[in-house]
Amino acid sequence: MRKGDFIWGILLLLFGFILIFPATHNVFISLTTNHPYLMGFVKLSILATMGELLAIRIGAGKWKKPSGIIYRAIIWGFFGMVFAIMFPLFAGGVNATIDAGLLPGKNSNLLFAFFTSALMNLTFAPTFMGFHRITDAYIDLADKENSNVTLKNALNNIDWEGFVSFVVIKTIPLFWIPAHTVTFLLPPEYRVLMAAFLSIALGAILASASKKKVNNA
Repeated sequence: MRKGDFIWGILLLLFGFILIFPATHNVFISLTTNHPYLMGFVKLSILATMGELLAIRIGAGKWKKPSGIIYRAIIWGFFGMVFAIMFPLFAGGVNATIDAGLLPGKNSNLLFAFFTSALMNLTFAPTFMGFHRITDAYIDLADKENSNVTLKNALNNIDWEGFVSFVVIKTIPLFWIPAHTVTFLLPPEYRVLMAAFLSIALGAILASASKKKVNNA
């Protein structure tokens, strides 16, 4: 095991310890409830960045720091703050819709979770993912060209066909909707954290699949 593997694993175990140990667990719940934006920022900026590092580690076979890692972490933190709004927004909307009889599933936690996940991923997720592609492209171009990068440059540097055909059409129905169905079965204070862990899982899965494809070529 390399030093980087050990450090990454320790950080992940630390998050697990915080959730399991009663004293820190209570602090986590209190902070998440009373400071949802701050905790959304902290959870996503750390865990999702760890997911990016893991994906690079799996794909390249070694630990490498991506360009603009601080900027990427800040952007992930911003997304965490957005999730702190969007998760209760969609959950509350689906509950109201079910209560109004516009959707089936009254008294069914599973149907509530599925409808919330499906509606969120079919509407909000493509916008979020597309915006994230733009920020990543902007950071990559700024690192390579070391000059002013325009929005047009960033947009032209994105494989939009691949984004739609794979990220939107495949990962949303096959991964994100089922995964977030599980997320919305959890108590509200754990949902943004679960989203962060899911970003790690998907990054690892895609990196492993990509590496296997290259090795088999």
